[in-house]
Amino acid sequence: MNTQEYISSGIIESYILGLASPEEAGILECVMKNNADVRAAFEEAQKTLEDMATAQAVTPPSDLKSKIWNKIQQEQLVDNVQPMASVDIPATKPQEEIRIPGNSNWKLLSAAASILLLLSLAGNAFWMNDQSKTKQEIAKLQTEKESQSLAIQKLSQKMEMFSNPDMLMVSLKGVEKHPDSKAIVFWDKKTKNVYLNAEHLPKAPEGMEYQLWAISDGKPVSAGMYSEDKDSKIVLSNIPNAQAFAITLEKRGGSPVPTMENMFVIGNI
Repeated sequence: MNTQEYISSGIIESYILGLASPEEAGILECVMKNNADVRAAFEEAQKTLEDMATAQAVTPPSDLKSKIWNKIQQEQLVDNVQPMASVDIPATKPQEEIRIPGNSNWKLLSAAASILLLLSLAGNAFWMNDQSKTKQEIAKLQTEKESQSLAIQKLSQKMEMFSNPDMLMVSLKGVEKHPDSKAIVFWDKKTKNVYLNAEHLPKAPEGMEYQLWAISDGKPVSAGMYSEDKDSKIVLSNIPNAQAFAITLEKRGGSPVPTMENMFVIGNI
């Protein structure tokens, strides 16, 4: 097995992910000490995995803990305040001890009833407003949870590809006009199916799509159109033979030949 075959075997990715056996790890560590190409491939794969993990990371809001704690305290406060609406009004003194006109009892009871009504309305308004805020916060937390679950699922799919010994990983680097762009092609050596991870490409403009190309015997062959829903999990095409891969930005629906001035990344196998 030559150096390139050893690099393409998937042992480097298995080692980084902690999936390599002790014997495989020992051999790789020894090879890296004596082979600069293998060492460089290891460092590049390690950086690629770190970049992917960073891109998929979802950081909870910094104030989430305090919001939850405040919410608990507010609910306890509401529980303690609500019974106030049913507080008994002290009974008035006997009629003979109250030296006011005869209809004053009715006025006093009417005023008390009005106060109780206002307290009840205020309590209901507070409760309804509080419930609305609670529902909004629950919906926000649910959205954040779903986003985190989706990110974990996508990362898990990529990890499975990295650990698959039949999967050849081809790193595509940005051309001179797009130095910060990059992508990864996963090419199954058995089935010849091609997958693409292109999260580090700029968002395609309206009416445009990214198109993957396989360079086979010096000629570009379309390897499918990329979209976010296909990222690393949907087969773009089946390519029996290729020496390199590249990505261009084309009009929606693709092009029979690549638009060279719109090339973003390219990488040799």
